[in-house]
Order: sequence, then C-alpha cells, then structure tokens
Amino acid sequence: MAGRVEVKARARDPALLAGLAERLSGSPARLEAHSDTFFAAPRGRLKLRHSAAVLSQALGVRGVVKKERRVYQVGQTRVHLDRVEGLGDFMELEVVLEEHQSPQEGALVAQQLMAELGIDPEDLLPGAYLDLLGEEAAHP
Repeated sequence: MAGRVEVKARARDPALLAGLAERLSGSPARLEAHSDTFFAAPRGRLKLRHSAAVLSQALGVRGVVKKERRVYQVGQTRVHLDRVEGLGDFMELEVVLEEHQSPQEGALVAQQLMAELGIDPEDLLPGAYLDLLGEEAAHP
C-alpha cells in the first residue's frame, strides 16, 4: 500500500496562496468544515472527525480542533489551506505516494510544490494543530 508525505506550514498570505493553488490545480477549492476530537489514548493520537460521544466518555478528550479547509488537487498532492479556530491560517501538503515511489521521492515532490507556492522553509511546522493549540494555551 502506498503511503504519503505531509508538510505543514504557517500561511503568511492565505489569499495569495489560494490563488496560486487554484492556478496550479486548474480548478477551484473544495470547501470542508472539520471538527476533529482528539482522545486521551494511551499511545499516539486517536482522532475522530464526527460523533464522539462514546469515545469521550470512555477515554476523555484531549482537545478539539475546528477548522475550515479549502482543498486543491495538484497532481498527486492535496493542498489544504486551513483556517484553524484559535490559531490562524495554515497550509498542508499531502503527497499521496504512488506504488513505486519512496518517501524521499514524495518529499522532493513536496519541496518542488512548496517552491511553486512560495512557502518559506522557516514557516514549516512539526506536529499537529492540537499540539499548537496546547502551546497557545500554555503561552497566552
């Protein structure tokens, strides 16, 4: 099964980024609204994008990430432009690897698209929005 390579960065100019992504994809964005609930799982991250009542009671909730997402398809890469409640604007690239591609080849695809979109490497972010929300709460 093919994997994927993901890159996340702060979006300094979301309108410019949206225009570039739309031009590269050749079509307008698909709009999505997400509310992701993260649970207190013993290892890793357990996320549910919809009804979460049963898991909330069983595991407890670590946090909820609410975002508005615009999705563009550029070749084998999904470009996500996210407005995250409480954090601001971000960009994610999700390179879906083809069967014959290595993660290193996927990283090269992501780097090339970052250059085309004008993403500065210093804006890259590790981790998940949930982690960033935790940092914001700890450092108001």
